[in-house]
Amino acid sequence: MQSHSGPLGEFDLIERFFKTAADAMASKNDQTITLGIGDDCAIFKPIAGEEIAITSDMLVEGRHFFANADPERLGRKALAVNLSDLAAMGAKPLGFTLAIALPQADARWLELFSKGLFAMAKQFSCPLIGGDTTAGPLTISITAFGSLPKGKAIRRSGAKVDDDIWVSGTVGDARLSLAALRHEIHLPTQDLKEIDHRMHEPIPRVELGIHLREIANSALDVSDGLLGDLQHILKQSQVDAEISLDQIPKSAILQKQNANIQNQFAACGGDDYEMCFTASIAQRNTIDQISKSLNLPLTRIGRITAKSSSLVNLRLINTNGDLLSDAQTAELLKSFDHFAK
Repeated sequence: MQSHSGPLGEFDLIERFFKTAADAMASKNDQTITLGIGDDCAIFKPIAGEEIAITSDMLVEGRHFFANADPERLGRKALAVNLSDLAAMGAKPLGFTLAIALPQADARWLELFSKGLFAMAKQFSCPLIGGDTTAGPLTISITAFGSLPKGKAIRRSGAKVDDDIWVSGTVGDARLSLAALRHEIHLPTQDLKEIDHRMHEPIPRVELGIHLREIANSALDVSDGLLGDLQHILKQSQVDAEISLDQIPKSAILQKQNANIQNQFAACGGDDYEMCFTASIAQRNTIDQISKSLNLPLTRIGRITAKSSSLVNLRLINTNGDLLSDAQTAELLKSFDHFAK
């Protein structure tokens, strides 16, 4: 990052780029936030009959985003990935803390980063209530808090045999964008322009999560690859699953690629931040109505089956209706690993 102004101290930085905007938002949410930025701790006033959901995510330069990433988009994404976790449990956002390490206090970068951060915060009524800043390699760590009625959290452990498996939106475009930016594949400029927001500006499905509180038996957000993440549901629910690859929703841009790339990116690409959930067959009409009311495609991609062994068993069906071999399945199930080389 290049510096565009004189040196900024830690407290000047916080006051100039974060505290003023945070205070303005928190004042509109004073039913739950008793104390925001400016003291040793923030204070929540619990809502009667509700529980607090808490999630943390860290974004590291060079690992989760490019060194020259647009700071405004990065600010949006940094909060969006946390809100996506809240959405997966059906929680309504309450507020968040931000801990950020900066190589230097670059005023222009901070101005753009905070602009994107607070745009996302405002969109989902989720004010900044505290945090920390320090010098170091660019690292952004956010902890987000949400609220939901007691006992209504949508957990990974609730999937039931014969449940439908659903996914929101489309998956695979974030991985396709990454492949194009890494020059792994050639993607026409216009095609990349149409989908690159899926990688840089994901939309957390907060409204969907709230609608699914009484409907979904299990859910999670798709961050490390659809099928890889689905296995967490299968493991915690002690069930198996069967997935039709041709039912996994893909964008028109991804469908221009060959079948292998389509399946690999949609099934295991990661960084989609859509919701994958399971629900009883009896909920199909209700889910279709939710899809229409939110103007958000919700697609059935398979079903939950009874556990057949001590291992997680995910059976994949190709476009011809044939069961994929163990080797083919293993290749598709390579989800993103933050410690992989």
